[in-house]
Amino acid sequence: MVSDRLPSGMTLAVLMQGIGSAAAHAATILARASRQAKDTALLHAASQVRQYESTLLAANARDMEAARRSGLANSLLDRLELTPARIAAMADGLEAIAVLPDPIGRITEDWQRPNGLRIQRVRVPLGVIGIIYESRPNVTADAGGLCLKSGNAAVLRCGSESLESCTAIYACLREGLRFAGLPPEAISLVPTTDRDAVGYMLSGMSDYLDVLVPRGGRGLIERVKAEARVPVIGHLDGNCHVYVDREADLDMAREIVLNAKLRRTGVCGAAETLLVDSASSTTHLGPLVMALLDAGCEVRGDAATCVVDPRVLPATEQDWYMEYLDSVIAVCVVDGVGGAIEHIARYGSAHTDSIVTNDALRAEQFLQQVDSAIVLHNASTQFADGGEFGFGAEIGISTDKFHARGPVGVEQLTSYKYVVRGNGQVRPG
Repeated sequence: MVSDRLPSGMTLAVLMQGIGSAAAHAATILARASRQAKDTALLHAASQVRQYESTLLAANARDMEAARRSGLANSLLDRLELTPARIAAMADGLEAIAVLPDPIGRITEDWQRPNGLRIQRVRVPLGVIGIIYESRPNVTADAGGLCLKSGNAAVLRCGSESLESCTAIYACLREGLRFAGLPPEAISLVPTTDRDAVGYMLSGMSDYLDVLVPRGGRGLIERVKAEARVPVIGHLDGNCHVYVDREADLDMAREIVLNAKLRRTGVCGAAETLLVDSASSTTHLGPLVMALLDAGCEVRGDAATCVVDPRVLPATEQDWYMEYLDSVIAVCVVDGVGGAIEHIARYGSAHTDSIVTNDALRAEQFLQQVDSAIVLHNASTQFADGGEFGFGAEIGISTDKFHARGPVGVEQLTSYKYVVRGNGQVRPG
């Protein structure tokens, strides 16, 4: 079992300063590491994950047992649980990251000025990335792998409920780094559940951390954005919508709605609100609501929705803002695509929203006018995932409008610098 006690005589400040200093040094080595070395580390880490599946499952079982005793919510238990399929998916993700092109050193722009200066914009790492996350052990592999591929060092701080699982996964990553001849400190896991460690990352490590990525509940992310002394990439809520238009195929709509809500209720891409065109309320609303109810989903609806089935509970104003992360959905009848766009603009979180329709013009209106990080046509909101976008994995979904928006993958964990080459030019006075 993992002990989260600090070594005798060591303070939290000394521990965190040591982690930060080592990560900063490792970042300088990673920034110039070859693609071959990084990919070797990723592939070996993936093989370690597969080889030590039983170890990972045993560690996770200890976390799950403790979490159940503490009364952790079912949605968080789902995020915490590892299964053979989820472990295989972690390994697959590391291998998928390895085959991605190396972004570091890539020239994205190249031009020559009339004075002969040649200017290139070149991709570079961000430096040291701190990731603070709750519940999901797979973030350890995803975040560590993405940071490694993009030439960044990572300082990982998992939730106390997942420390056993994350430590076991972290050991696989470190072995991958060692095998490839890269510094093991390139990926660090904060080895204590002391809550002050989070505060230290937010305000006491600005000399070492270049950016923070929070991944967890609203409370964590609000705290990070309020207290962080370095830039933050993150989002607050995943209040995602599916709008079913009057021109939607009902069978397609039913399949998309059920998947968007119930495939995994605890992910940020799960649909939390269903919007139905008033012009199709007599044909589409009832079957969709009944399908959700029959699948075990609680439905909270507006007045029009409450009429279609006695099992529907009346929705309150707060329900339109809710990220349930559970088998609960709010349902509202709106006045066409314009009404759906207005509803999403008022209540949505700019995360992921989908329209189901066979009308190309309405679809285009929705895609152009809904100001969210991800908008979809005739597809489930659960595709809001870096792996599904071909990124191999993701650190999270960003709803920011600067630097990174949408799934945060390898490319989004880089910045750029300008390289200017001349042959003696001086600027005239």
